[in-house]
Amino acid sequence: MGKFFRVKENGSTVRTELLAGLTTFMTMAYIIALNPNLLTGFDVGSKLWNGVFLATCIASAVGMFCMAFLANKPFAMAPGMGLNSFFAVVVANIAGLTGMSYVESFQSALVIILIEGIVFIILSVLNIREKIVEAIPLGVRLGIAPAIGLMLMNIGLGSNAGVYSETGGPFYAMRDFFGALTPKVAQEAMGSGYTAMILSVITMFVGLFVIVILAKKGIKASVLIGMLVASVIYWAGEAIFLHVNPFASLATASFLPPFADMVETTLFKLNFQGFVQIGWFTAITLIITFCMIDMFDTIGTLVGTASRAGMVDEKGNMPKMKEALLSDAIGTVAGAVTGTSTVTTFIESASGVEAGGRTGLTALTTGVIFLACMFIAPIAAIIPAAATSSALIYVGILMMMGLKNVNFDDLDQMAPVAIMLIAMPISGSIGHAIGLGLIAFTIIKVFSGKAKDVSVLTYVISILFLIKFFLVV
Repeated sequence: MGKFFRVKENGSTVRTELLAGLTTFMTMAYIIALNPNLLTGFDVGSKLWNGVFLATCIASAVGMFCMAFLANKPFAMAPGMGLNSFFAVVVANIAGLTGMSYVESFQSALVIILIEGIVFIILSVLNIREKIVEAIPLGVRLGIAPAIGLMLMNIGLGSNAGVYSETGGPFYAMRDFFGALTPKVAQEAMGSGYTAMILSVITMFVGLFVIVILAKKGIKASVLIGMLVASVIYWAGEAIFLHVNPFASLATASFLPPFADMVETTLFKLNFQGFVQIGWFTAITLIITFCMIDMFDTIGTLVGTASRAGMVDEKGNMPKMKEALLSDAIGTVAGAVTGTSTVTTFIESASGVEAGGRTGLTALTTGVIFLACMFIAPIAAIIPAAATSSALIYVGILMMMGLKNVNFDDLDQMAPVAIMLIAMPISGSIGHAIGLGLIAFTIIKVFSGKAKDVSVLTYVISILFLIKFFLVV
């Protein structure tokens, strides 16, 4: 296995790759339950929910296996956050537009994802997606990793570990706990959730500092160990202060995959007749929208994470980018035929890279665990969100180091980077932030008399993003 993935040649070991794969899984395990929740309106336990749950595990694994064997890169894939929420809105709109049931509308929307995946396979084989990557100006590329870092920190500190109570929710650490004027104000707002919030904050920061201290000592499994320490603290806090048994759900959990429900609702259930009812203009608009968001989310994740891991050349290009993009496209097709929204490369892959993952063995490990989750999903579900926040914040801090490569004295570089730094965490979209960065770069160059410095492809991409932002509903 080590020889096949050229582990030693890439400066790693089999043990490190396996730990990196496990680390990546722990930081993105939330998607296994969250994705079917979002796509089915939190209709937990329904046949559609069960189908999407299995599709999430299978399609993610397929994408990661392709990433492992085609590209030999440590990047993990799963249905993309943001894209899945948009997909759910599209399904609801189709139901309202056509009068079809939610399940029929869901199956119609899967056709959009299938077409998107096929388009991306063609573009990847023809190297067009790779040329789009190369067309991104160096300054914008240098800003992608730090911007993703801020986005990860925002997820970890701001929106990953939400707390609910009788007064509402979700309540978040940065907005509702640290953002409150006084502890009394925070406590009044959160009610009984205040204790859970304190536990989440303590867990988050203890886990973070354990990771940082271990990393400074050169321990490669620092991220995984920190997450485990944080998990134990949270479980103990639940039992002692919240009087909750953190493992109670395991007693009644079913460990048998609901394949029958998947066959009935999502597996190869592509509703082409319903797709036609959407209308060609609307359908084409939706396909283009999904393509643009997915393309630049993936490109941003690959470029940013690869840059942090030292996997790029002096021009900022990653070897085997074509194969990595092709793996992403295959994962999307697998998602469409099994029953989930667009599969894309996850920014949480950065946690595995920071744990030392450098080859496809990391992606393979994560993919195998995702498949196993069809049987052990209840175990994955008890990983506290606060523990994954520790890893996300740490990785975000490290990715911020990429700012040192940006020329702060050159406004042509700094202005687009600054816009991306604020746009990515606020919008929650890597693709939208890159689009704003490209538009800023193009406008600055054109109106400063350096229009020739902008490639034709960059002009085209900037115009497409302007159309998407202002004309596409």
